[in-house]
Amino acid sequence: MKIKERRQIIVDLVNDWGNLSVGFLAKKFKVSEMTIYRDLNELEGNNLLIKTTGGAIKISESLVHTESSFSKRLKDHNKEKKAIAKKAVEYIKKEYESLGIKAAKADGNYFQKVPLEIKKTPSGSLTINEKEHRIGEGFLTFASSKGSFDKVIYAGYGVEEGDYSDFSDIDVKGKIVLIKGGEPKNEDGTFTLSGSTESSKWGNPEESIALKDELLQGKGAIGMLYYDMNNYQRFNRYFQYMKNNDSGQMSIKSEDKDTTFVIYLNAGVAKELLPDIDTNHVPAVIKASLTVATTTENGEIASENVAAVLLGSEKPEEYVVISSHLDHIGVTTDGQINNGADDDGSGTVALLEIAEAFKKAADEGRGPKRSIVFLHVTGEEKGLLGSQYYTDVDPIIDLEKTVVNLNIDMIGRIDPKREGDRNYIYLIGSDKLSTELHELSEEVNKEFMNIELDYTYNDENDPNRFYYRSDHYNFAKNNIPIIFYFNGTHDDYHKPGDTPDKINYDLLENRSRLIFHTAWEIANRDTRVVVDKAIK
Repeated sequence: MKIKERRQIIVDLVNDWGNLSVGFLAKKFKVSEMTIYRDLNELEGNNLLIKTTGGAIKISESLVHTESSFSKRLKDHNKEKKAIAKKAVEYIKKEYESLGIKAAKADGNYFQKVPLEIKKTPSGSLTINEKEHRIGEGFLTFASSKGSFDKVIYAGYGVEEGDYSDFSDIDVKGKIVLIKGGEPKNEDGTFTLSGSTESSKWGNPEESIALKDELLQGKGAIGMLYYDMNNYQRFNRYFQYMKNNDSGQMSIKSEDKDTTFVIYLNAGVAKELLPDIDTNHVPAVIKASLTVATTTENGEIASENVAAVLLGSEKPEEYVVISSHLDHIGVTTDGQINNGADDDGSGTVALLEIAEAFKKAADEGRGPKRSIVFLHVTGEEKGLLGSQYYTDVDPIIDLEKTVVNLNIDMIGRIDPKREGDRNYIYLIGSDKLSTELHELSEEVNKEFMNIELDYTYNDENDPNRFYYRSDHYNFAKNNIPIIFYFNGTHDDYHKPGDTPDKINYDLLENRSRLIFHTAWEIANRDTRVVVDKAIK
């Protein structure tokens, strides 16, 4: 709960009931009594609390109001917050209803339920040969895990594809498995799987953990000890943020009770198990006493994607998906609203305008040959969760039938660090999977809009890694060609100052028209876009 919300409830309670103990408030809000005293001092200074004749705030030392009364008020307050959170999806749904564009789901529901959960900061320990490590001090995990083992199976890189397997001579069923990041290489330095200097998906830091975890699950392993210092440092920053801010990790709720647990190790702890792990790639059985005991509390969250579809006139079984995310980052600690007008209000309204244009063409008898899916996803800011659920768990449209994804995330502002024409757009990913899509995109822009297409962030070595940071990525990892439209960040990025008055509406219109024309060309060409650079 944010500070402003807590203080408002305190004001309501004092006005209604008159007396409350500091201890009771501290307990119910799960904060220290000193925090409550600071709240009271601030509220007194703002004349929001009734003072006694002596000019001080009188707090009774005894609890005079029932806990059930407080709980009811708090529940009512939370219900109001949830109702506000649902306004966005309801608004989008009503827009599609008014346009006469049908829901994408077969049951006629515009909402695709996305079950999420928040995992609170875990606690616990990992003990190796009687040496105990506390969580956050050499190892990390974000889930509950428990077990004692007298050996650990080392599986090298934990890779299995084609003729290559790290599991040929080991059995991991019912075992805990040590795996390191990366993928095998040949003596000449090329990668074994690709046969070239380009790494495969097993070496991609954004994908490899999930791939290796899924592989272990299929082989019946109980847990994975994962050693990769680059990823460890990234996860450690996130863990420390969770710990220091008393926040949680949001993820898609898992219905699989047999999911393996994943524990991330730093170099010191990994080498307690295998001192030469950096150079040793040979799978083996490690005799060691290992006990893991971590716990975390989970809270469930109900969320939704919104999906509508306009069926094609000639090739309705092929789909172009245009997406944007409907969520943002909420409220600051001092109660200010992070408005998200650019991120991603701009993408949301652009998608609605594009949908209206397609529907108008269809009503005039000139609709697209292929079907168009208008997809508004939730949970982007928490890790691309809505699009991940759509592609990995419950695709409303079969991915094999999806021709292209055009993703819109922030197209209403100007990057202040960029020099040159203001009539630009950053394009990311257009050439990653399909040469044909990239060329089509360039030709459409030249014919209709003549916007400056900037590929700065399309560079594989871009430290921002924007290619992996918006919803198109969940389509791209499934070998669906994508284009990500993006104006770059600015001083109001993820701040309350991202407001509608700062949107450059002429640029928003130009960029939306470009996306529409690109989608139109993809939807109406004779053949679907060819994927000539599929991920191996």
